[in-house]
Amino acid sequence: MAVLSKDEITEKLKSVDGWNLENNQITKEYKFKDFISALDLLNKIGSAAEEMNHHPDLFLHSWNKLKISISTHSEGGVTERDFKLAKKIESLSK
Repeated sequence: MAVLSKDEITEKLKSVDGWNLENNQITKEYKFKDFISALDLLNKIGSAAEEMNHHPDLFLHSWNKLKISISTHSEGGVTERDFKLAKKIESLSK
C-alpha cells in the first residue's frame, strides 16, 4: 500500500471530521463527559482495530480524553488504510 502525499492526506482529511496531520500520522482527540465513556470508545476501537489487523496508538488521559494517532508503520506513513480505520472510528464514536 502506497504512502499518501501531504496533498493527498490534506484532501482526505476533509472526509473525517476533526482529524489532523501531526508527526506523519493522522490524529484526533475526543473529550467525554466521564472516564467510562472514554474507556467505552477505546474498547470499541480496540475490537475494530483487531478485526482490521490495523492498530492505532491510543492514549487515554486526563480521565476523559482519548487521543488517537494512526499511521501504517510498515509503510512509514499515512495510507488509505489509515483513513479506512479513521472512518470506522468515526462511526463507533456516534
